[in-house]
Amino acid sequence: MDKHEAERLCRLIDAQRWAALATVQDDDVPYVSFVAYAVEPGMASVLLHVSRLSAHTGYALARPQVALGISAPDDAQGDPQTLPRVTLEGRVELIGRDGSEYGPARAAYLAKIPTAKQLFGFGDFVLLRLKVETLRYVGGFGRAHTVSAGRWRQWAGELGL
Repeated sequence: MDKHEAERLCRLIDAQRWAALATVQDDDVPYVSFVAYAVEPGMASVLLHVSRLSAHTGYALARPQVALGISAPDDAQGDPQTLPRVTLEGRVELIGRDGSEYGPARAAYLAKIPTAKQLFGFGDFVLLRLKVETLRYVGGFGRAHTVSAGRWRQWAGELGL
């Protein structure tokens, strides 16, 4: 992957806020839902603020290996298969409200999605951290790359993200 493509990957993840979350149900059936997300500083991980009342939250907590699919918006022009997109694979962990990581994670999430502030007051909402292990990036037709989380963070750091 060249430097230009690496920058497109990092900026795609940083620019979006809405993604498809893939989890696995109790009966091993895949389940996909849509969630808002925010990237933590340094692209160390991805934050999800979700309700325990939602099926995807229960599935993610029971089986923490998940994937998050992010795509550039489709403007209904041209071939949608040329849209840049990425799948982030990794494990989610619950960030406890009384832990030292909660405040900074909450602030990072609200910096990206300030309209979520009221949801942090709801008892059923929890903050999850997706610790990204691998990324699968498609920059367009015929431009696919598998990237380690370490390499992604390195590129993000070089870009100041």
